[in-house]
Amino acid sequence: MQLDVTDKKLLYFLQDDSKQTNKELSGKLNLSVTAVYERIKKLEREGIITKYVALIDNKRIDKAFVTFCSIKLLQHTKAYVMQFEKEVAKLNEVLECYHISGDYDYLLKVIVADMDEFRDFMVKKLTTISHIGSTHSAFMINEVKHTTSIQV
Repeated sequence: MQLDVTDKKLLYFLQDDSKQTNKELSGKLNLSVTAVYERIKKLEREGIITKYVALIDNKRIDKAFVTFCSIKLLQHTKAYVMQFEKEVAKLNEVLECYHISGDYDYLLKVIVADMDEFRDFMVKKLTTISHIGSTHSAFMINEVKHTTSIQV
């Protein structure tokens, strides 16, 4: 699907606040409410808009301890990779997991309440996953930039 200028503006507005009504969006885009509705449905059908979520302030729910864990597998066989990915996907503390290049194989973003909870996560959950060769953790000091908005 080729995005035109109006589609890009619509995506910008929805990423900023997806709870805006079609009427509000129609005023910003100078389109009819029906035209806005149809564009949104098309973007959803095409898989450009994949879901709508509520972003939560992690400090307000006592989950402000953010850690980035680098993981190295023992071997890079398909079985090891698939098993690791299957197991790590089950861990609620892991918000993001990326298969990466470089010295480590995976980068995880882990969010918990504090250092004690992180230690429990490491000892009781992460290190029980088979085929992990080594881990390296870096703790967030301050969040400088965090956005979910993609410029289109």
